[in-house]
Amino acid sequence: MSIAMLSAGQASSVLRSPTPDAAPLKVAPGKDSPELREAFDDFVGQSFFSQLLSQMRKTVGKPAYFHGGMGEELFQGRLDEVLVEHLSEATGDTFSKPMYDLFMMLRG
Repeated sequence: MSIAMLSAGQASSVLRSPTPDAAPLKVAPGKDSPELREAFDDFVGQSFFSQLLSQMRKTVGKPAYFHGGMGEELFQGRLDEVLVEHLSEATGDTFSKPMYDLFMMLRG
């Protein structure tokens, strides 16, 4: 499941732990944690790129000759999820680093 599809409560639990089923991260205020940083990067990157692709898809109509029909429509969502994951891994830290730094500054 994509992070962008989570409810607000579920999304906050993702920020607290690397996986939704894991226990919340125990990090002292002001201390940097690789797990927290990774969860923060994933959440910010996937949220941003998910919205970006979603809005992009709404602005583009179906092509006259090269539309894949129902099969394309069924797999478009999964393709977007994979694209969001790759974009988030590649450039998500560009957006999340300033937010993470502010988060850590306010935290401790």
